[in-house]
Amino acid sequence: MSLWIWILVACLIAFGTKFVGYLLPERWLENPWVLPLSHGVTVGLLASLVAANTFITGQEVRLDARVVALLAAAVALRLKAPYLVVVIVGAVAAALTRLISG
Repeated sequence: MSLWIWILVACLIAFGTKFVGYLLPERWLENPWVLPLSHGVTVGLLASLVAANTFITGQEVRLDARVVALLAAAVALRLKAPYLVVVIVGAVAAALTRLISG
């Protein structure tokens, strides 16, 4: 199978999963364990995407300017900076790291 077929299959699965969520009876969603579970899955997915995009290049693990940018952005988030400031801090940290490392 070509890559595009796999991409279409993944899109259909994602759409189907989302659609089934709308079809579930509301009483199922009112269970006390559903909301924490859905929040945990969301946070886990986003954390794995950030980690993969920060540390992996191709098929190898690399520590480069992206790690410094992530750490700088994390510090800005911890200091409760606005989202735009967090993005700019991360970008500046990556740029400075790349400039210093040559």
